[in-house]
Amino acid sequence: MGVSIDEFLEVLKHFPEITMSDGGEWTSVKVAGNGFGYLWERTETVGLKATITEQRALVAERPDVFEVQFTTSQFGWVVVHLDRIELDELTELVTEAWCLTAPKRLLDAHESRLVARSLAVQPPTSA
Repeated sequence: MGVSIDEFLEVLKHFPEITMSDGGEWTSVKVAGNGFGYLWERTETVGLKATITEQRALVAERPDVFEVQFTTSQFGWVVVHLDRIELDELTELVTEAWCLTAPKRLLDAHESRLVARSLAVQPPTSA
């Protein structure tokens, strides 16, 4: 169990228009110029944007994995301990954070890619 920093960075490569910038103690992660995550390499944690409901549920369910980072009027940011989470769950949380932040044109393109990928893996139906 656990995800490395390199694996987290690899997940980010699957999303368009992501930029990262050094903030000293952390690295900010943005899509189209808007922040949706932070990486603290020293502590091997990431902070991800979530809904307030999701933030509360994650922290209540598994406080050893998730912590409240901060809450705004609309969003609840959650700290994720990389060494305590599976890659598929982290990927889902990154996807949600990206989707909460990305502009509509990127969301539409992302959804189209998912539909195309889904259709490509389904077996053909016989008539």
